[in-house]
Amino acid sequence: MPVLYNFDEIIDRRHTGSFKWHYSDDTIPLWVADMDFKTAQPILAVIEQVAQHGILGYTVPTEPLYQAIIDWHGSRYDLWLDQQNILFSPGVVPSLVLMMKVFTEAGDAVLINDPIYTPFMTKVLDNDRKFVTSALKEAEGKYILDLADIEAKIIEHKVKLYLFCNPHNPGGRVWTTDELEALFLICKKHDVAIVSDEIHQDLTLSGYTFTPFLTLATGYEHKVVSLTSMTKTFNIAGIKGSMIFAKDSALLSKINQQQRLSDEHELNLFAYTAMRSAYEQGDEWLEQVLTYIEANIEVTLQFLEEHLPKIKVMRPEASYLIWLDCSAYAQDDQTLYDKLRAAKVELSAGIKYGNEGRLKMRLNVACPKALLLEGLSRMHKALNSEVLNSNVI
Repeated sequence: MPVLYNFDEIIDRRHTGSFKWHYSDDTIPLWVADMDFKTAQPILAVIEQVAQHGILGYTVPTEPLYQAIIDWHGSRYDLWLDQQNILFSPGVVPSLVLMMKVFTEAGDAVLINDPIYTPFMTKVLDNDRKFVTSALKEAEGKYILDLADIEAKIIEHKVKLYLFCNPHNPGGRVWTTDELEALFLICKKHDVAIVSDEIHQDLTLSGYTFTPFLTLATGYEHKVVSLTSMTKTFNIAGIKGSMIFAKDSALLSKINQQQRLSDEHELNLFAYTAMRSAYEQGDEWLEQVLTYIEANIEVTLQFLEEHLPKIKVMRPEASYLIWLDCSAYAQDDQTLYDKLRAAKVELSAGIKYGNEGRLKMRLNVACPKALLLEGLSRMHKALNSEVLNSNVI
């Protein structure tokens, strides 16, 4: 019998060490990208079984784990991998740093888009690479790549590496095959390595199709890497674990060698166990949670249209994160953030994602509907009171 999951259940996460729910008051967090839902029952069950076994020793990935990863990505995305194409990493962000060490030296230029998930920026700077940005353009309510600007920046700065994000965080774009192919041709023309963060791939929403960059990399496999994880998909971010996919044997050897310098090529017992269970038995939960998330997205869009109509909403094509242009309701980013926090609701401040995030906010709708509606009501109260009285609109 199929399991029917109850995503309306409100689970108290306060006082648990939760990064998202760290408050001492009744603030509603609609910010950091984890969900307020229990994960799939098969994942919870297998973790309990491992704990009950009682011996939590050194663990290596098994043949069934590799096969589960291969089957998931092949059947869903036509990305067919062999066992040797798969390396493990504690997380996608550490893998971004690793890839900079593989493809670049200190002082080399690394290209990213703006806006972008914050660690793309901070890790480039922290690792003494030259930080180059290409702003995404807005057209018809969504972001598009400025291919001319990307190529110009590559030439001007002698870019060695492009850190790409697909699906895009925070804008929610699922880049089309045509867009990816055009980008690929530019990078290949100028011998630029491509590292694609694809952690939100499994959260692609109805009507959109995710294309792994590696499926387009024929003849250029030595310069293309995909990074992904089961942690965002199945709401198990606290169990650190991710994967690095590459198809060129020399590149894989170089990555593996670099990993071993810092001993970051192994995961813990629970990560391996949860990963296998997720890919073998998690599809039922994933289907249900995506249906719930899509309903929450619609609730949010309707609420904002009715109560905060001057917010410009970028409808997501993947994930549970909605990018909001709140420029009609504030004059500076700190004021905007502070007004929402004063109303005891927290969103992610857009300015943290780059200059293009000015006066924008990122809203997480992966929570029970009742919590979402209360958070939206607090947003309405905050932005229709003192902020509106500032004569901004």
